[in-house]
Amino acid sequence: MKKVIKAVEHLLELGGTKKDISLLIISGIALILSIADTFELPFDIAWIAIILCGLPIIAEAIIGLITEFDIKADVLVSIALVAAVIIGEDFAAGEVAFIMQLGALLEDLTVAKARAGIEKLVKLTPQTARVITDGSEKIISAEDVKVDDILRVLPGETIPVDGVIISGSTSINQAVMTGESLPVDKTEGDEVSSGTVNQFGSFEMRAVKVGEDSSIQRMIQLVRSADAGKAKIVGIADKWATWIVIIALTAAVLTGLITGEIIRAVTILVVFCPCALVLATPTAIMAAIGNATKHGFLVRQGDALERLASVTTITFDKTGTLTYGMPQVDEIRTAGKFSEFELFKYGAAAELYSEHPLGKAIVKSYKQRYGDQALSASEFVMIPGRGVTARAYERKILAGNETLLNENGISIDNIIKASAEQSRKKGCTVIYIAIDGEAAGFIAMADILRKESSDMIALVNALGAEPVLLTGDHENAAGTIATKLGIREYYSGCLPEDKLKRIEEYQKNGKRVCMIGDGINDAPALKRSDVGIAMGGIGSDIAVDAADIALVDDEVKELPHLIALSKRMMFTIKCNLSFSMGLNFLAIVLAITGILNPVVGALVHNAGSVLVIINSAFLLKWKLNSKTKKLPQAQ
Repeated sequence: MKKVIKAVEHLLELGGTKKDISLLIISGIALILSIADTFELPFDIAWIAIILCGLPIIAEAIIGLITEFDIKADVLVSIALVAAVIIGEDFAAGEVAFIMQLGALLEDLTVAKARAGIEKLVKLTPQTARVITDGSEKIISAEDVKVDDILRVLPGETIPVDGVIISGSTSINQAVMTGESLPVDKTEGDEVSSGTVNQFGSFEMRAVKVGEDSSIQRMIQLVRSADAGKAKIVGIADKWATWIVIIALTAAVLTGLITGEIIRAVTILVVFCPCALVLATPTAIMAAIGNATKHGFLVRQGDALERLASVTTITFDKTGTLTYGMPQVDEIRTAGKFSEFELFKYGAAAELYSEHPLGKAIVKSYKQRYGDQALSASEFVMIPGRGVTARAYERKILAGNETLLNENGISIDNIIKASAEQSRKKGCTVIYIAIDGEAAGFIAMADILRKESSDMIALVNALGAEPVLLTGDHENAAGTIATKLGIREYYSGCLPEDKLKRIEEYQKNGKRVCMIGDGINDAPALKRSDVGIAMGGIGSDIAVDAADIALVDDEVKELPHLIALSKRMMFTIKCNLSFSMGLNFLAIVLAITGILNPVVGALVHNAGSVLVIINSAFLLKWKLNSKTKKLPQAQ
């Protein structure tokens, strides 16, 4: 028996969506021809719909009953189909089967069967490592690295395991772990993580955590465990199916016994088929997904909007989500000898040939502010972990951190130091500029808030959802951004596991959490949250694959519309459900009294299905009131 069941299950899985659509089209045509009674055949042409649409329903009902004694909506449908066929009401049987399969197809179209992302994350894992043994270098598999092995990492290479730098200085792109786009300067004694990228200088390191203990492998495990832990929503029709079956069978049996008319009993079964009930949810979801698409959202999980409607807490990543993810010049402070324009020009000229993101940002900001003016420099030297030196406009220029100036015997005025410290407290990165051996001032760089972030957070608050900031950035930057946006709760220095734990804590306290992020480091949190929304434009492919919804154009101002739409969708679903159940009970009363026969009963509940679809269709053009910004209350 088990082998038979598995074989049937396999047959049911074959084909896919295209085959289902084709069968539905054929079945629909057959039903139309059955009504028209165009062809004279030895059998009712409605049997085509019964076979193509009805047999799979009956097979699934039998498998569910035998394997798990699982009573779903298809059990009642199967009983109605068989009963209608027995008494010769072929059209009624075919029409019921057609409507149920249409609902199942819509359900399948709204629910993604699988999510990628883990495979791409695995590809980030370094495959090889340069091991130093007795002064010679040997390339081995990263899996073979042992604790305390000495490794060499060249510019542009991905760090194979977690460890500590023992010689050399460099800048490390840690976006894979912290989400921050700016590289972090590292030198002897600093820790480095696997999966992060060495951008400039070569260095040697001692392996500390290898294999499954390394950072990138831990993240892969986090993503897998988070995905497994996310609860799935069960269809409302299936939740109520047991009671629907009991009520319908009881009513049919009693009516048949009392009246002695089997046709009335069959009519009850036909009109009580939960066609409109099955269509109530997927049609609303499909319409809402169409609406969301117009506003830049790609809904990758069909039930994501259902979950979003009940969200109470929205956690935001900072860089690339609430900010543009690109550093810009926030402040220029001069020591007095040079004007701000001159300091900016000398700094931009010195960084002209720099490959460092901060250097590129200074040049870009200068050109944006003053036009595409020609910059020139010579004798350019990049010093990993320090900054750059160059000659421009017949002056020797240094641009970098305090260590670079100190190593060149240049002292920094205390007033300038104090100003630089104030900029750091606001979350800025400070680049000191020295000209001809004298400290001339500094340029402060910061990741700038998106223009729409403030209004968006205010609207999220209006929804009754609590915004929370989870960022890998340091305390000063996190606090500054949170204050500007009016976010009361924030956490800084968050690694992927930290974000995951925060979300799990909220969920344990009974809160429904939506996570919005863009980086690879956000993937575990996006997976584990009740709803994950990824920035599709600037976000990593892995983050998008981990999320339920992708914001294609990165316009976070549309987030309130999506949340409000999800709540409106749930209101529509409840209206659909109430209407369909009310219509069914009314039809039962009419069937018991003999007013409805099976064919008319099938048409009545078919009309109910059409009305449900029309009501759901209104969601396609639904808009958030732009004048009042009035949002639906939490469900």
